[in-house]
Amino acid sequence: MTHVFHRHLHQTPPVAVAGRGVHLIDAAGNEYLDACGGAAVSCLGHGHPDVLAAMHAQVDRLAYAHTSFFTTEVAETLADHLVRTAPAGTSHAYFVSGGSEAIEAALKMARQYFVEIGQPQRARFVARRQSYHGNTLGALAVGGNAWRRAQFGPLLIDVEHVSPCYPYRDLRAGETPRAYVTRLADELDATFRALGPERVLAFVAETVGGATAGVLVPVPGYFKAVREVCDRYGILLILDEVMCGMGRTGALYACEQEGVVPDLVTIAKGLGGGFQPIGAVLAQRRIVDAMSQGSGFFQHGHTYLGHPVACAAALAVQRVIERDGLLARVRERGAALERRLSDRFAEHPHVGDIRGRGLFWGVELVRDRATKAPFDPAQRIHARVKAAGMARGLMTYPMGGTIDGRQGDHILLAPPFIVEEAHLDAIVERLSDAIDAAVDLGVATV
Repeated sequence: MTHVFHRHLHQTPPVAVAGRGVHLIDAAGNEYLDACGGAAVSCLGHGHPDVLAAMHAQVDRLAYAHTSFFTTEVAETLADHLVRTAPAGTSHAYFVSGGSEAIEAALKMARQYFVEIGQPQRARFVARRQSYHGNTLGALAVGGNAWRRAQFGPLLIDVEHVSPCYPYRDLRAGETPRAYVTRLADELDATFRALGPERVLAFVAETVGGATAGVLVPVPGYFKAVREVCDRYGILLILDEVMCGMGRTGALYACEQEGVVPDLVTIAKGLGGGFQPIGAVLAQRRIVDAMSQGSGFFQHGHTYLGHPVACAAALAVQRVIERDGLLARVRERGAALERRLSDRFAEHPHVGDIRGRGLFWGVELVRDRATKAPFDPAQRIHARVKAAGMARGLMTYPMGGTIDGRQGDHILLAPPFIVEEAHLDAIVERLSDAIDAAVDLGVATV
């Protein structure tokens, strides 16, 4: 009997009791290799002594102060650190408690910016299908996860959704990547014009797609083309790096690798590494200046904005990443993981695509490799892989509905930045066994 309102009401998950490095341990003593960082969160693994010490010191000094009365030294220091390393032109960080809150704040910032500069008619957002931006109502509205949106549709604001950058499924026969980019940019341009570009606030996109479609890496030049279309009409570009940011792809910000600067960028998961709930919106100076020179405040807020202990944890995490050269390690270990995945699954009959960057990888599962035909959704192959992995001491992040919200299965991998070569061997070995076991069971139940 449990009084916790768990995600799934027909089953109670194992009780986690300890975490050490890249492993979690449950109450029965079982050890799990965390190959997904929970949800691409635990970038430094579990129990990092530097982060724990920083949190302890902050609790001893000051645990909480409401931001309508005070700022804190640790919040100011964290903001300085983030602005120093952020995309060019970033001037301020707005601290919240997670990714969904960060998206909500960014949407409101975009709206208030245009009100402040005398363009209150702008009230529409454009985003992408097969995207995910969070579970609060604004975030869910801009997100393109059909399954998560379905029952809450009547509560959501009207958002126009365009095609994702999903070459495995959507690149046409004979179409070059450059032509594909042009096609997607033309679709975005046409959508803006259909809505009336003077009415559009922003285009919202994950720089590297996350959980919904399984690590969609943009085709080279895609985001430069998107930036050009947005600039053509004075529309803001909001990049969601809640999952792919803060070093996950081998750069502190994934947009660095695309050669673009967003107007607003949201971060969370890897910001605090799971040691405390924290997220942030990083804003370009012109966004902040418009509010500073206009109303003088941002009409938004939460009780736990800039929470001192959360800021202390995040600051410690970011300092460890910088001090220990972990971005280079992510690139190195990511290349090693890619080689292992390719060696093991390149000819696997039920692995259609392997895609990723840094320590952020997706494996799309298919019933038929040649035709790319997906499994019957009723088989829930992704959930079977998760269960088979857990039985083998491996944590992965699975999802169904990869293709259109109903069809398709993938497995997401996002191990901690401290992962060793031997851990990579174990991840791929156990994942291979889990996929084979899940597929065999799925076939047996048809």
